[in-house]
Amino acid sequence: MVTGCYAQRAPQEIASLPGVTWVVGNSHKHRVAEIAASAEFHPEIQAQSFEAASISHALGDPAINERGPQNFVSLETVALSAPAFTLVGDIFAHTELIAAPVFAGDSIAEKTRPNLKVQDGCDNRCSFCIIPSVRGQSRSMKLDRVLEEANALVAAGYREIVLSGINLGRWGRDFQPQQRFEELVRALLEHTGIEKIRISSVEPMDWSDDLIALVAGSPRIAKHAHVPLQSGSDRILRRMHRKYRPWHYAEKIRKIHEAMPNAAIGADVMVGFPGETDELFEESRSFIEHLPFTYLHVFTYSSRPGTPSAAMPDQVPVHVARERNRVLRELAAEKNLGFRKTFIGQSLDVITLQASIKNGTEALSDNYLKITIPGHHQPNQWKTVQIESIGAENLIAQANEAPLSSLTI
Repeated sequence: MVTGCYAQRAPQEIASLPGVTWVVGNSHKHRVAEIAASAEFHPEIQAQSFEAASISHALGDPAINERGPQNFVSLETVALSAPAFTLVGDIFAHTELIAAPVFAGDSIAEKTRPNLKVQDGCDNRCSFCIIPSVRGQSRSMKLDRVLEEANALVAAGYREIVLSGINLGRWGRDFQPQQRFEELVRALLEHTGIEKIRISSVEPMDWSDDLIALVAGSPRIAKHAHVPLQSGSDRILRRMHRKYRPWHYAEKIRKIHEAMPNAAIGADVMVGFPGETDELFEESRSFIEHLPFTYLHVFTYSSRPGTPSAAMPDQVPVHVARERNRVLRELAAEKNLGFRKTFIGQSLDVITLQASIKNGTEALSDNYLKITIPGHHQPNQWKTVQIESIGAENLIAQANEAPLSSLTI
């Protein structure tokens, strides 16, 4: 079975590949278990009976059919493509988040920090991005459902959850009346016993003063801000159709850093976007150099069919873009090393991860530092550790037996 964004965008292309039995778009990804387990979706059946059964199921799905069956004709594409079935609907017909339940029964030994997806889709129209056409409009999980899922994870024994979404900071904007992401975070603190909340990527526009103060003020929220940048050049940001200017971005980062001096601050950065000259790349590099980032995710631009940037002039040669990628990765490594050095001799609270490595146990700090603790420790345990030295990309520490002081519920 193949599912996800590629399946939503080019189902027939995937259906022609050897070894593919089903192709399920994002429109129906929440039903993959049902599709795989149910006899009516098996290839032995006739195409016409599959189509009738699938449409019958979809018509019973209020999120797909909330506008009534008269609008259903264009919502469903069900076809027999030797040898694969495709099940792909109109992603824009989804007006609320339909997600499979979090599998609270998963082994903690396999995954200690589960993702709780509370938002999907995106209303932005960045010129390089295909996501809106394969994920649909921004839609949020209802607050009571989020709390229910979080409490299920707590009951299963998890200590930390990661809040995630395609455009996470837009959570609640599709509700009537609107709600804001910080309201969700505050509700999780008030109505669940989760010991640590980690916030994944949030766009700079959505790092409100209220959200920054909430993250800085609660010991139950990881001191970690991932704020997508893409470019430090104003001209390139405009060509990308990003909704902020470099000075707006810099102001948000400085506010986060002032509120949480020891926080991990990271960004997504793209190099080689069409029109990025040597001068504009240097403008971006210099901008990044002067901000207190502790890590970067650096991507080389790749043209996506159907996006505005694919048709833009002045495409950057691949070898040039790759060299720029190297330059930024080296800058990021230098910043990360400097950040890690500041913690030698300090104590940090960490959570042990799922796998023990050869010379010790991997752990993760509140502020997103990779820690190695000598010896074998059970996963999903809080430890207070003393940082002793620096590894290639991590810190080496000794575990203390003293109780944690920073986690209060």
